[in-house]
Amino acid sequence: MITIKEITSKGDLTTFVKFPFQLYKESPYYVPSIIKEERDVMNPKKNPVFKNADAKYFLAYKNDAIVGRIAAIINWIEVKEQKKPKVRFGWFDVIDDIEVTKALLEKVAEYGAEHSLEYMEGPVGFSNMDKAGILIKGFEELNTMITWYNYPYYAEHMEQLNFEPAATWVEYKIKVPKETKEKVIKFAKVIKERYQLKLLKFNKSKEILQYADDMFDLLNKTYSSLQTFVPIQQYQIDMYKKKYLPYLNPEYITCIADKTGKLIAFSIVMPSFSKALKKMNGKVYPLRFLHILKAQRRNDTAAFYLIGVDPEYQNKGVTALIFKEMNEAFLRNGIEMVETNPELEENKAIQALWNGYEHEQHKMRRTFRKNI
Repeated sequence: MITIKEITSKGDLTTFVKFPFQLYKESPYYVPSIIKEERDVMNPKKNPVFKNADAKYFLAYKNDAIVGRIAAIINWIEVKEQKKPKVRFGWFDVIDDIEVTKALLEKVAEYGAEHSLEYMEGPVGFSNMDKAGILIKGFEELNTMITWYNYPYYAEHMEQLNFEPAATWVEYKIKVPKETKEKVIKFAKVIKERYQLKLLKFNKSKEILQYADDMFDLLNKTYSSLQTFVPIQQYQIDMYKKKYLPYLNPEYITCIADKTGKLIAFSIVMPSFSKALKKMNGKVYPLRFLHILKAQRRNDTAAFYLIGVDPEYQNKGVTALIFKEMNEAFLRNGIEMVETNPELEENKAIQALWNGYEHEQHKMRRTFRKNI
């Protein structure tokens, strides 16, 4: 018999967060999240997203053993301002039992129906800055710090329960050239002089803070036309600055300003923390955090997380400056391979950026939707 229990205590929330550790304990590809960070994300007292969102968390039990989890989420900005009558589901993990998946998703549907919403979609987080999508290709690849891992049967369960594909993301591995291409160097110089642009350099991660709000403003402008977009709120920006600043290596941050000093483009790349997080196994005791520090300094793989370009400068070659600076930083630091952040399949402009480099689409993930 399957029993679904709503999370009501701090202890239950910890159990909810830790379930994937049990489910994927034999998987060499699962990269765990930091337990404390996961709890804080789901805690209304710690995560300011709850100013415009509500959520319930559920655990599934079978024969007194935990066999699944799911979060039911309503982003009220999406519902009220964007007029999308949607209940989200996320933090979805389950054993290979279609009845468990069905029981968990029924709780999400009930939650949506209580608020007169019309359909459900997931897995996603609270906003488009959170993890999203069921992995449908790349099961023998480590997940990154900002993606979920899952077994192949997840998508099969969705299809059996008559969920339809919604958004699809693709991810790429890009081989770093052994030297910066001469044509990139020349083109970057031309673009820089033509538009009177200047590169902003940082020596310490704290120096980046003064441009952080402008970066998020560019993200809002860059991705506003995409189907999953929900405007990033200032309280979320403040949280992300605090959450990710310790991971930033200033050498991998590229910012470009116009002649007035206004930020018009940026990119954020980090050394890959997948192997370090796997060794930490969800905990941040001082000795375990040394794995992160080592990954920042000695690594042959980087993760391309974000890029934003002011619409006024899109299609004007500004990315040539970004790629030139990144490639030179990679060569200085021994980076041989870059893995991209998930990109919406429809976002051809971003995917076209990789055409000049040796690359492989190695992962794909998808959300699914169903009317309530």
